[in-house]
Amino acid sequence: MRSCSIVFASEPNRAPFYVVFETPDGNRHGLLAYAFFANSKPTKNRPRDEHRFQIKYGGNLKGVLEVAVDPRSLITTIFLGIDTKRSVFVAADPLMNAPAPMSRSIEFKANHVDQIVSAGWTAWERERHAPKTKSRPSAKLNEDLRTETLVGGRQDRILDLILLERAASGLDPGERHLVADKLSKLPKRLPRLGDSHPLLDELGIESRALLDLIDGASRLKMAVRGWVAERHLAEVLAKIPGITDCKRLEGDGRPDISLRWKGGPPILVECKNTLRETYADGRPKVDFQRTRAAKGNACSRYYKAGDFPVLAACLHPITEKWEFRFALTAELPPHKTCQGRITNSIGVSEPVFTERPEIVFTKCS
Repeated sequence: MRSCSIVFASEPNRAPFYVVFETPDGNRHGLLAYAFFANSKPTKNRPRDEHRFQIKYGGNLKGVLEVAVDPRSLITTIFLGIDTKRSVFVAADPLMNAPAPMSRSIEFKANHVDQIVSAGWTAWERERHAPKTKSRPSAKLNEDLRTETLVGGRQDRILDLILLERAASGLDPGERHLVADKLSKLPKRLPRLGDSHPLLDELGIESRALLDLIDGASRLKMAVRGWVAERHLAEVLAKIPGITDCKRLEGDGRPDISLRWKGGPPILVECKNTLRETYADGRPKVDFQRTRAAKGNACSRYYKAGDFPVLAACLHPITEKWEFRFALTAELPPHKTCQGRITNSIGVSEPVFTERPEIVFTKCS
C-alpha cells in the first residue's frame, strides 16, 4: 500500500479481516475489511454486462452480517468486493450496509470496470430498492434505501479507499461522491513534507495531513465535516431582508432551520444535499427520504408535506459551491404508492424550485 508495511494481519480464513499497517513515518493504523469476491459470471435472467459481489460468508445465506464501524475512527472499516482476475475492487459505504443481509448482491456494470481499469479510480451512484421477497432477511432489517455511492479502484488505490472512509464516513451520498472524486486527484505515491498538490491547496492543508488522516484524520476530517449544508444555509438565509430569528435546530428527526418571514409565524426548512449525479437532462436530483422507516410502516421513510413547509436543495455536491434551491413541500410530486407522502426522487428545477427563497416564504404566509 504505497510504501506502507503490514504489522499484523488476522488469519485469512476468518472474516472480517483485521490488519494493522504502518505508514512510512512510523504511524500505525487499524483496518477492518469486509471483503467479498467480485465477478462477472453470467446469471440467468440478469443483464449480460452485469458484475457483482455477493455478501456472504460460509454457507449461511439467510443470516445477517453485523458490520462494525468504530465511531471513534480508531479503526477504519472498508466494505468491498474484489475482482482478483482484474485486480480491481468496488467498495460500498459501510454505514449504509450495517447490518447487511447475507446473500444480497451489489451489482455494477462492465463499463464501470472498464473505467476502473483505465482510470485507476472512479465513483458512481447506485439506487437501492426494498427486497421484493418478504421472506428474505433484508425485508425485516429496515435497511437504508437511499441512493448509495460506489467507489472502484485498481489494487494500488486501496489506500485511497481508506482515506475516503476516514474523511467521508457519515456524509450524505452526494458529498461522499464529491470527496471520492477529489481523492481521484491524489498522486500514486504519498507526498513528502513540503510537496504541493491542487487538492491540498484547495483544502488548505499541508501534504503531511494525508499521513495525519491515517493517524487520526484530524485536520482534513474536520474540513470535510465542516461541509455542513445546514450551517451554510442558515448563513445565506440570515442575510436576506425580511428574514428574522433564523436559527439551526438541533436533534435528529427535526427540520434543520427555523425562521420568521416579515414578522410572521416560524417557518421550518429542511435542507437536503443533492446527489452528485444528475438526471439525463441535467437536472439535479434529491433523494428525498429518511434513512430508516418506522417499525411496521414502510411508507414512513417518505416525507409528508405537513412535516415542514419548505425544502432547500443544496447543490454543493454538483457545483462545489454553497448554492440552494427552494420549494414548497406542498408542490412536490406525490409518492406513487404511499398515499399522502412525497416521492423520494425529486428533480430540482423551475417552476417548483427557485433560487429566490423569499418567493417561497411569501407563499407560506
